[in-house]
Amino acid sequence: MLFEVWAPDAQQVTLQLQGVERALDPDPTRAGWWITEAEASDGDRYGFLLDGGPVLPDPRSRRLPDGPDGLSAVVDPTAYTWRHDWPGLGMRDAVLYELHIGTYTREGTLDAAAARLGHLKRLGITHVQLMPLCSFPGRHGWGYDGVAPWAVHEPYGGPEALKRFADAAHELGLGVVLDVVHNHLGPSGNHLPAYGPYFTETHHTPWGAAVNLDAPGSDDVRAYFLQSALAWLRDYRLDGLRLDAVHALHDSRALPFLEELSTAVDELAAELGRPLFLIAESDLCDPRLITPRGEGGLGLHAQWNDDFHHALHSTLTGESQGYYADFAEAPLAALAKTLTSGFFHDGTYSSFRGRAHGRPLDRARVPAFRLVGYSQTHDQIGNRALGDRLSDSLSPGLLACAAALTLTGPFTPMLFMGEEWAASTPWQYFTDHTDPELAEAVRTGRRREFAAHGWAEMEIPDPQDPATRERSCLDWSEPSTGHHARVLAWYQELVALRRSLPDLEDPDLAALRAAFDEQGRWLALRRGDLRIAVNFGKEPARIPLQGGASRVLAAWEPVEAPGADGVLTLAPESCVLLAPA
Repeated sequence: MLFEVWAPDAQQVTLQLQGVERALDPDPTRAGWWITEAEASDGDRYGFLLDGGPVLPDPRSRRLPDGPDGLSAVVDPTAYTWRHDWPGLGMRDAVLYELHIGTYTREGTLDAAAARLGHLKRLGITHVQLMPLCSFPGRHGWGYDGVAPWAVHEPYGGPEALKRFADAAHELGLGVVLDVVHNHLGPSGNHLPAYGPYFTETHHTPWGAAVNLDAPGSDDVRAYFLQSALAWLRDYRLDGLRLDAVHALHDSRALPFLEELSTAVDELAAELGRPLFLIAESDLCDPRLITPRGEGGLGLHAQWNDDFHHALHSTLTGESQGYYADFAEAPLAALAKTLTSGFFHDGTYSSFRGRAHGRPLDRARVPAFRLVGYSQTHDQIGNRALGDRLSDSLSPGLLACAAALTLTGPFTPMLFMGEEWAASTPWQYFTDHTDPELAEAVRTGRRREFAAHGWAEMEIPDPQDPATRERSCLDWSEPSTGHHARVLAWYQELVALRRSLPDLEDPDLAALRAAFDEQGRWLALRRGDLRIAVNFGKEPARIPLQGGASRVLAAWEPVEAPGADGVLTLAPESCVLLAPA
């Protein structure tokens, strides 16, 4: 087989394969590349030595059995026999479900998670969105400290387990989306700088030197990340990728990396004959991300909509700290604007940033499904001091209201694992750094960060304590009991309605109408012939609805359809979906 590596500054590169060393030759067709042929079998261990230095894992390792500081292992791409001929599943009309393999089950493996996919099928989910799976030091972590963008974390089961997971999901008709991180690599176990200019001091990020997308040597760096993205879609038959924090990608080149990536993904989709898509995480409120390339955009297929989350969260909780300040002054007005305009920040002043932020979204050109809406995510729970979910402080009724707006609203809905049954388990920030100094720095840094906001340092969970991860694992005894079962039934009902009623899948933002009463704490949406009404208040709400006679399709609490005067009386902390009579 061919062994190849990009090491542009090396004078000599040696392959160590099963303990035997042999020299690589410069590739005559690609500057900076080294190649050699050698017989190898699946599982054989290998690495590269640069100029006689220590043996290092392959930057393009598909498997790292001993973690990112160990040797690479050869992976035979034909070893796995796929059981299902998967036609693919696009994200139009999708219902996404964000899932962390390490805490979805206590076993924390891909195989254990696959055994629980039936729950998602019954819920009505269309796509499972996996948090990052790339290899990182230690066993447990969120995955955003990955250092090997081509390798599946071995404690999760390695590359074969991901193929089994995708196969099992496809058997149930579920698509699979993977969260990938191109904006930084983790602080420990990152050997890329030894090989070449993968990072640049030209730009800086919260994690240090930026990934080199535009400085000298960036052609091969861009190709490295682009080809790793395509490998996930091609080799593991995944349906899409979620791109972490694209606003942290510093790229001044005329052809942006994201445009290059979206072009390559669309070309791969055409080659494979199945739909593929990219979902960006971005805090820029810039519709150019999801505008087609032919219209001057970057051509990504969707993006997370934090504005919807922030407006909904402020409405539900009354919180006004940090970025919630922009939404908390008139949260229902913010919520109504976001639901009808896509973004709240569309060039408006942001007190949190101290400047104008965002750009208007053309509702006539951008379909609503290109924005992903959610009431909770791993970030919005795990980055809180105690990792508390909405279910920790809100009534089941308010949780039902959040679900109603997320699942009947205009955006592609996404749930965070356990949300659908009001899980009582927190989802906290946990790590398993093998470097003692790094572990202590993370522990003390997190405690000091929240101490500055009034928390006692010892109240903040220790990320390195295994109990922090254990507390974050879902309790699978909950969904069938008490209020958890009731909330789950509500989610199932709403998902089923969304997937059966064309008005709830209408992507036309311009056709949506919203009315609200800030003091009365109610909001009503009109989507085609349907009406969605939500009462966030602690008193019954009288909500004037336009239109003729109606009937109740779904309601959290018993409710009568509006009378002849068109006024709906809605119980406190409740919601209803109405259709024409």
